[in-house]
Amino acid sequence: MTKLGIYGSLGRMGQAIANVAPEEGAMICGGADIGDDPLELAKQCDVLVDFSAAPAIEAHLAAARAAKTPIVIGTTGLTSAHQAAIDAAAGEIGVLQTGNTSLGIALLAKLVREAAQRLGTDWDIEIVEMHHRNKVDAPSGTALMLGEAAAGGIGSTFTEAGVIGRAGLTGARASGTVGLASLRGGSVVGDHSVVFAGNGERIELTHRADDRAIFARGAVRAAMWLAKQPAGRYDMGAVLGL
Repeated sequence: MTKLGIYGSLGRMGQAIANVAPEEGAMICGGADIGDDPLELAKQCDVLVDFSAAPAIEAHLAAARAAKTPIVIGTTGLTSAHQAAIDAAAGEIGVLQTGNTSLGIALLAKLVREAAQRLGTDWDIEIVEMHHRNKVDAPSGTALMLGEAAAGGIGSTFTEAGVIGRAGLTGARASGTVGLASLRGGSVVGDHSVVFAGNGERIELTHRADDRAIFARGAVRAAMWLAKQPAGRYDMGAVLGL
């Protein structure tokens, strides 16, 4: 069985991963949280998953590199410095980084990119995401990932094309942009819709998460897949062969 170590093992995702790992054919070899030595865990395991906090990412990457242990990073809120550290680590070990470990979301991102590429800028692209009332960040990491997929499909980046929220006299919608709106309320696990609006017609691609266990299962499957890969940087699409 694949020996899986968890950074952030006491968190909600860490505990969910520990619960589903045996069903997916993986064995939890240990966990590390604030105050624990990340290198000791990395030495004991075949692969690591990180659902801790952004400030800990660089230390966890350093430990994974030192132990030559591949790592799945599901922690969100990463900066450009964190992304640079991930790029550097991927030169030595396998690193899979994603804003969402759902296999369904991975497929949705692929469909969004392809739809945007085929439809072009004649179709307006809008993303709407909704999460529970206690989520502290907006937009969601998944919505931003879908925004990157949509922008990439029209030959741009979300940094260039993204419009997050609208208020006041914004003027007419600019062609070639990707709008994004965030909703918060109730106990919604995670809903994401991408709308392609043309003249007289509309296409909507939607994913709804009803159970948090899907993210844990996806993380375990990603880790088991990554454990067999050479050094490099990967995403969830690669797990599905996309």
